[in-house]
Amino acid sequence: MQRSTALLRYGATRLLLAPFMLWMISSIVFLLLRVAPGDPVDAVLGNRATAAAREALRVQLGLDQPLLDQYFEFITRLFQGDLGYGLINEEPVLKVIYESLPASIELAIFSLLIALFLGICIGFTGVAKPNKNIDLAGRVYGIGTYALPPFWAAMMVQLVFGVLLGWFPVGGRFPASLVLPEGTGFLVIDSIINADWEALQGTFRHLILPASTLGLLLSGIFSRALRINLSRSLSSDYVEAARSRGLNERRVIVRHALPNALLPLLTILGITVASLIGGALLVELTFSWPGIALRLQEAINQRDYPVVQGIVVVIAAIVVFITLAVDILVALIDPRVRY
Repeated sequence: MQRSTALLRYGATRLLLAPFMLWMISSIVFLLLRVAPGDPVDAVLGNRATAAAREALRVQLGLDQPLLDQYFEFITRLFQGDLGYGLINEEPVLKVIYESLPASIELAIFSLLIALFLGICIGFTGVAKPNKNIDLAGRVYGIGTYALPPFWAAMMVQLVFGVLLGWFPVGGRFPASLVLPEGTGFLVIDSIINADWEALQGTFRHLILPASTLGLLLSGIFSRALRINLSRSLSSDYVEAARSRGLNERRVIVRHALPNALLPLLTILGITVASLIGGALLVELTFSWPGIALRLQEAINQRDYPVVQGIVVVIAAIVVFITLAVDILVALIDPRVRY
C-alpha cells in the first residue's frame, strides 16, 4: 500500500472515531451533572422559594422528566448544533462560548509563544554545553517551573510586577477607560484591524502578565523534552555518520539532529495547545481573565447544566480535533511512523 493511501486511511479512521469520542464525553458529563449533589433550581430561585415556584421552574426547565428522556433530548439537540440556554442568564450557550472562547485562545497562543521561545533556548543551550553549570541550571529550571503551583506563581507575578513595581495591571483583559474594539473577539486582531493603537497597547499591557505566567510554567516541559530528544539524536548512528563525512557540528545539529528532536516536541505542543483552551483555570481566576475556563467555573458553581455541558463539549471537540491534526502531521513528516 502506498504511503499516501495509508495516511489517508489512517486520517479517515481517526476522523470517524471523533464523533464517538465526543458522544462518550458528552454522555459522561450529562450523567455526572445529574448525580452530583445540589439542585439548579436552588441556584436560580434561592433556598427561600416556595414549593410551587420551585416545581413550576422544574417543569419549565424539563427537570421533571425522567433522566432517560432528558438525556435523549440533550443528545438530539447536540446533534442539531443546539446547546440550549443558560439557566441563570437565559442566554444561548453558543453565545456564552462565542464571547469567552476568543479570550482563552488569545491567552493560549501568546503563552505558547513565550513557552516555546524560553523552552527552545534553554533546552538547546543545555545540549550545546552538556554537564556544565548552564546545563544544570536548565535542568533545575525545567523541574522547578513544572512543579510550581500555577496559582502561587500567578500571585507572585501579580505582587512583583503589578503591585510593587506597578508596571502592569493585575487583572482584567482590557482597560476600562477605553472603548472595546469590535470584530472577531480577539482584541489584538481587532485593535490592529481598527488601527486603534491605544487599544492595542492596553490589550498587551493586560495580556503580558497572565501569558508570561503560563508561558513560564510551560517552558520547562519544552526545554526538558528538547534537551532529552536532542541529546538522544546527537548520539544516534545517522548523526555519527554525518560527522564522519566531515560536516561541521552546527550543520549536523541543525540539518540532522534537530528535525528529529522536534517531532516529539510537536506532539507535546499539540496536546498543550488543546489543553490550554480550557485548562488555564487557575491563571484565569487569579488574573480575572474572562476566558472560557473562568466561565466554566462560574457555571459549575451555579449548577448551570446547559452552560457546563456546552462548554465541555466544545472544549472536548477542540482537544479531539487538534490531537487528530497533530497525529496526522507527525505521521506525514516522520516516515518511521506506522499506521
